[in-house]
Amino acid sequence: MEFLQYFGGVFEPMAFLLLVGGTIGGLILGATPGLSPTMAVALLIPFTFQLTPVHGLILLGAAYTSTVAGGAVSAILLKIPGAPANIATALDGFEMAKKGEGAKALHVSFLASGIGGVIGVLLLIFLTPVLAEWALAFGPSHLFWMAILGVTVIGSLDSKSFVKGLLSGCIGLWLSMIGYDDIQGAERFIFHDALTGGIHIIAALIGIFAIPQVIEMFSKGRQSADVQVVTIQKQSFADSLKILFARKKALCIGTVTGSIIGLIPGVGGQIAGLLAYDQAKKFSADRDTFGTGNPTGVIAAESANNAMVGPSLVPLLTLSIPGSPTAAVLLGGLLIHGIFPGPDLFTNHPQVAWTFINSMLIGQILMVIFGLYIAGYAARVARIPPAIMAAAVLVLAVFGSYSVQQSMGDVYVMVSLGIGMYFLEKSGFSAAPLVLGLILGPIAEANFIQGSMIANATDGATQYFLTGTLNLFLIVLVILSIGYSFWSSRSSKVAS
Repeated sequence: MEFLQYFGGVFEPMAFLLLVGGTIGGLILGATPGLSPTMAVALLIPFTFQLTPVHGLILLGAAYTSTVAGGAVSAILLKIPGAPANIATALDGFEMAKKGEGAKALHVSFLASGIGGVIGVLLLIFLTPVLAEWALAFGPSHLFWMAILGVTVIGSLDSKSFVKGLLSGCIGLWLSMIGYDDIQGAERFIFHDALTGGIHIIAALIGIFAIPQVIEMFSKGRQSADVQVVTIQKQSFADSLKILFARKKALCIGTVTGSIIGLIPGVGGQIAGLLAYDQAKKFSADRDTFGTGNPTGVIAAESANNAMVGPSLVPLLTLSIPGSPTAAVLLGGLLIHGIFPGPDLFTNHPQVAWTFINSMLIGQILMVIFGLYIAGYAARVARIPPAIMAAAVLVLAVFGSYSVQQSMGDVYVMVSLGIGMYFLEKSGFSAAPLVLGLILGPIAEANFIQGSMIANATDGATQYFLTGTLNLFLIVLVILSIGYSFWSSRSSKVAS
């Protein structure tokens, strides 16, 4: 219970002011397409140079936590995920906003994020030594099977067609191969200078989700006589709690999935949200309503996104191994102040470590408070005329894509993918499986190549990839996931 000794440090005037400022700033940055949690934390690092180590970490931690949750705002209202972690949130959240239930979607989103986030930070506090040893157990072979497990989810993410879902995922896997191979340096599918560095996930994400929406909204703007005014439904805090706790199963699935995925180095929140969404859908009695505005999908995805934040810091604080890109930026923030994470961090710098962790716990509560406050105002976005909204979204899309690497090449890629996705959607294909394939491709490929190199130097690929308790456990999960997706697809066909 050592962490209780340092709780007072969070409420010192300067520390609490930075916590509030970081939380509000993170929500704003998270809601801006293109500004991922990693970029948000990186942008704030220069502001920590004149701060004490503990104050600097409080600012960075608050921004990290609230940016993940803030990405749900644009995902729900515009169907443009603020970050890859919010992809699954857009699937049902945007459909709710179209019905005038944007405030409801934002309410349950922030509440689920807060609960998942608090549990994730509590795991960081109480189980850090045990979880650190477990995180070390994951090698290239295990990460490869984790990526394959994610691939098996692709088909079931598309509620309309299992086959088209798989084809969408295959397109995403192919797109992920464009550029130079990170390990062997081979050139692949580079038919334009803009593709030399491959397809950046943020630019792809914005294009695939935003541009089809822009085209649709422009077309509605020209047909103003047919445009219906959306009635914004008010949402109370009590009603939101009822919705949340009526779906306790989805909340538990999201929190557990996010906590486990967050602990695994290199996997990331985007996979946590999509896996949690898929599992909540499989265990739901009304799985056919997913993708049409079911709050259960929002709850599962957002609780997973924030539940992964705390565990993702376990390898960083105890082993000096950043478990995610954002954790790597936080490592830089620590090193700038002369603090080296590792087994001795909690012994040599207990005030810094525990005050930082405690601030993340309080930050989750502040994030919920500010998020609920802005939800009602933000939901009014649905009243903006489609033509004006389309112009605003297009500006945000260009700004977000360009800001990733300050490259017009990313803007060209964003627009090209968006136009291609528009025609794919008209043919019945879905964006979510395609994006998941784009995310999982590099993870599966890099870990397979690394694992193959290790296998060639030891007992061979069969021994390395197909033996061991953790490998076998993941393989069984892959088989079960494939079997369930196939059975679910057959059952839907028989029922129809």
